[in-house]
Amino acid sequence: MPNPIRTFFDHSRHKLSVHNFDATLDVLAFHGEEQLSQPFHYVIEFTCTEQDIAADQLLNRDARFSLHAPPRKPSFLTRDLPIKPLRTLHGVVTGFKRLSGSVDEARYEITLQSRLALLARGQQFRLYQHQSVPEIVEHILRSRHDFRGEDFFFKLTRKYPRRLQVMQYGESDLAFIARLLAEVGIWYRFTGDERLHLDVVEFHDDQLHYQSGIELPHHSPAGLSSSEQDGVWALQTQHQVVERQVNIRTYQHRDAYAHLDGEIDHTRGATTTYGEAYHYAEPYTALGDRYQFYEDLPPETGYFYARLQHERYLNDQTRLSGTSSSATLAPGQVLKITGGAPQAFARGTVITHLSTRAARDASFEARFQAIPYSESVCFRPPLQPKPQIAGTLPARVSNPQKHDPYAEIDVEGRYCVHFLFDRDTWKPGEESMWLRLARPYAGDTHGLHLPLIAGTEVAVAFEQGDPDRPYIAHALHDSEHRDHVTLRARNYKRNVLRTPANNKLRMEDTRGKEHVKLSTEHSGKSQLNLGHLVDAEQQRRGEGFELRTDGWGAIRAGKGLLISADEQPKAQGETLGMNEALAQLEEALQRVQGLARNAVVAGGLEADETVPKQLKAALGQLKEAGLLVSAPAGVALVTPAHMQLAAGQTLGAVSNNTDFSALKRFTVTAGQAIGLFAQRLGLKLIANQGAVSIQAQNDRLELLAKQGLDISSTEDEIRITAKKKITLNVGSNYITLDPYRIEIGSPGEVEIKSPHFDYVPSAGRLKTALSPLADPLADMPNRLLLNFYDAAAKPIADVPYTLTFDNGLVLQGMLDEQGHALHSPVPDKPARVQYQLPEPEPDQPWPSYDLLLQQYPIGEHDEQLRLVGPDGELAGHLKYSATLADGSIVEGTTDDRGYTQRFVTRYPIRFTSLTLIPPTGAEAFCCAAKNAQAPLVIDLTSSNITTTTTDVGTSSQTVSLPKGKKRSLTADEISMARTVFKNAVDYSKVKVHHGGWWLFFGQQNTAVTPNGEMYYPESTKYYRNDFANTNDDRDKALFMHEMTHVWQHQLGYPVKKFGLTVSAQGAAAYEYTLKSNGQLSDYNMEQQGEIVSDYFIICVIGNPRGVWNQRNYTKSPQLLVSTLQGFLENPASKANLPA
Repeated sequence: MPNPIRTFFDHSRHKLSVHNFDATLDVLAFHGEEQLSQPFHYVIEFTCTEQDIAADQLLNRDARFSLHAPPRKPSFLTRDLPIKPLRTLHGVVTGFKRLSGSVDEARYEITLQSRLALLARGQQFRLYQHQSVPEIVEHILRSRHDFRGEDFFFKLTRKYPRRLQVMQYGESDLAFIARLLAEVGIWYRFTGDERLHLDVVEFHDDQLHYQSGIELPHHSPAGLSSSEQDGVWALQTQHQVVERQVNIRTYQHRDAYAHLDGEIDHTRGATTTYGEAYHYAEPYTALGDRYQFYEDLPPETGYFYARLQHERYLNDQTRLSGTSSSATLAPGQVLKITGGAPQAFARGTVITHLSTRAARDASFEARFQAIPYSESVCFRPPLQPKPQIAGTLPARVSNPQKHDPYAEIDVEGRYCVHFLFDRDTWKPGEESMWLRLARPYAGDTHGLHLPLIAGTEVAVAFEQGDPDRPYIAHALHDSEHRDHVTLRARNYKRNVLRTPANNKLRMEDTRGKEHVKLSTEHSGKSQLNLGHLVDAEQQRRGEGFELRTDGWGAIRAGKGLLISADEQPKAQGETLGMNEALAQLEEALQRVQGLARNAVVAGGLEADETVPKQLKAALGQLKEAGLLVSAPAGVALVTPAHMQLAAGQTLGAVSNNTDFSALKRFTVTAGQAIGLFAQRLGLKLIANQGAVSIQAQNDRLELLAKQGLDISSTEDEIRITAKKKITLNVGSNYITLDPYRIEIGSPGEVEIKSPHFDYVPSAGRLKTALSPLADPLADMPNRLLLNFYDAAAKPIADVPYTLTFDNGLVLQGMLDEQGHALHSPVPDKPARVQYQLPEPEPDQPWPSYDLLLQQYPIGEHDEQLRLVGPDGELAGHLKYSATLADGSIVEGTTDDRGYTQRFVTRYPIRFTSLTLIPPTGAEAFCCAAKNAQAPLVIDLTSSNITTTTTDVGTSSQTVSLPKGKKRSLTADEISMARTVFKNAVDYSKVKVHHGGWWLFFGQQNTAVTPNGEMYYPESTKYYRNDFANTNDDRDKALFMHEMTHVWQHQLGYPVKKFGLTVSAQGAAAYEYTLKSNGQLSDYNMEQQGEIVSDYFIICVIGNPRGVWNQRNYTKSPQLLVSTLQGFLENPASKANLPA
């Protein structure tokens, strides 16, 4: 006959007590639910002799429920000792019922839960700033629920980052902290403190924190196999296909082009998984490193969240369950089952859920659910629903400065706001994280931003309804900030944009009073008014348009400006409609041509008839940058001060009558000639006061009249003076006067009529001074160009000089920064130059510069070339040979800034080619080819560069050296590099070129990294599209060597400079010997590249034969690690660079 099922507990063995309640509570039955990351829940039925227990005697009171072992036969030693319970649950009574009663006793029921369950009561709207998830949880437990240090503790393997802002929106505190903990994979369980009689909440994030050492046999509770020992039976397994991999992507506006895509697969090729789970918009800002071990993976990065999500999927891959009689089982324990359990239970069973029950007439039974134990997959609580905010929340723009009307913004143009639901006290200006402002138009160099004012009500929206991703959607008016367009103000037909400083754009739509006003208070109210113009009281003061200011004003149009008062009704004509003005120009042209022909016939100077033609051609439709002013009723220019009209070429005026009036002086000056021609009514020159002086200081003076010629002095003498001779002639009669005699000749009679005639033997000489106008530079159609260089073809700048011409002319000046000076015009005479040179360097004395100068006709041409690298580098000190279309070849060396000498020709000549040779010594640079002196020939035939007369002496043309193909680092290359250099390198700045470095013109036989960018010439076949994903580890070795030079360059080491000296040692520069006490800084730049490369291949990848230099495959891994120890701990330290 089989043994009956043993009753493990009865009413005398499990105990229930409530704090400050003295009556005895006899347990009748109970049922309990326990689960990881959830408060436990026990419903306990009991009897009590008190017939009517008041609810306030039990509810919200601390209580304790103890489970005891079954009774054993007492011995003499143990019969008086108290029985220690197997397990005690400490909690609080959250529910109470009276079920029934009798004469002797009443039956009751209570609900016992952990104190954490009380956090489910109520809801909150709160903000948490600059706190990590554990800090937020601790803050809630301590500040709002009076938890003390002994009530909970965190035992975590990772340090979680502080978040900018977390919002609790309509959630209970329990739901809120459960959601946060689940997001980062932190789970919790409950234990008891028997000394303090309270329950303790333990927070963990790793399987290392499971409770281990729990072992039970697999046997049935009945039958011959039954014994006093607790066991496990009714074992079940459930398997299902789950997701194979997790892909993630997010977007962060603060780093818009950051690579934030990744994937995780922890199935290790398991065939029982399938499918891709793509998660978008996880809350991470950095991707992390997929190759880091989980305990080293930075929390809340992309791969961290991807791994957590995959672990949740894998938690559901295999589910285990069973039944036990052990009262010591609890969630979070790893249960080992002996005695033939199914293989799914072999590695251990992590209990995640426990359901217990017992009664006076029923044995204790614990049904558990579990997952298999795994070193790589931990239990992760399921994600909890996150509140979704469908609309917006009201807030006010904040400002830390009192009485400042303008809101403070950060360097990215974001705002801080005070949410109106927030009851916490914050420092002004720190009530929230910085929020972006949504705008209708945005870009890098363009956009629309109307700054918000402190105190303005704003509506805050949320990306995808996520409370933790707020942004300002728009601003709103309220009772304290009223709208300035309202029915009450009777301006509801206005469209107004107005700033606090009263900068204003106003558009009035009232019919018949339409107007637009653009104004600012600065400069005494500067305004542009269009249409119906009104004053401050809205009374009409004009119409049309008005552009006004009390400050300065300027009108500027780069292609030309038309100012016209000619009517164009309803804007029906062309913008540059100028028919009336052009008709006036045509009429002026006709008048000019007619008068000019008459002046020439009369022997006067010829007027320039081309001016009106050229003006008409240039100003017609403003084909050139000109100013055309036209008004049918007249144009007046008025000023009480000065007015000047200036023209670089011809100033013309055409009219029916031209009147010039000057109250003081009227001056006409011409550099060449003045011509006055009056066709009909004559010419009058009259001076009411003062002398009239007419002089021909360096030529003849002619007075010609067809009729009479009167020379009169009404009150004084007339004097005619000549240095050589005076002749008076009428017909055949003449009188000649010279310095020595007077001759009178006539074919007829000579009469002298006088009442007195006197003869004197001799007379003194009359002296009259004439004032010549001399121009010492007239008629000199030459120019002179100085080019001053030292022996290295380097221009000597800012040197004073003196030019002395054989005709006595002396010119002085100072050379410009290019060592140039230009004089035009100069005499067609030889000249010498004297420079005031600075003190010479001791080893480079100045040579003599007393040279005979050459003058070049004004029609000559010149040009200068400037050479730059592919990315704008200065191509200095390069030997060049320039070939011109006429076959001439000019050789030289570029200066520090890449300039060649000036090429001077007598007519335009095109450049056909430019041959370049790199500077001496470049072939020794890091890994460069020995044939780097091979020339580079640049074809200039398609560039159309010629010598010209434009900006002679100063013009230059830029010639860019050929540019190769380049790319950024791939994500896997960055991950590979980070295994060594971590974050000491800014990987976004690194470029990989599929071509040689421009200084070598591509003539190199291996890779080179002179400037923080890698160059792999096509001829070497070393270039790879992704060095991290090739089958040859030597590709990775070469890449890590070059990455070392990138690291050196970014830390400030002059790679380009020292490359010339270090690499000059040849192969010896790369050979190294490891020492037991050595460190990376003991080695030169090339040895460092080899050591880092060999360490990565030998120690990280584990393939010594994959090193770049095959002689290094025997290098000791231990010495490599010890040499790099300081570097690997802190690769950002400059102390690791070559000493």
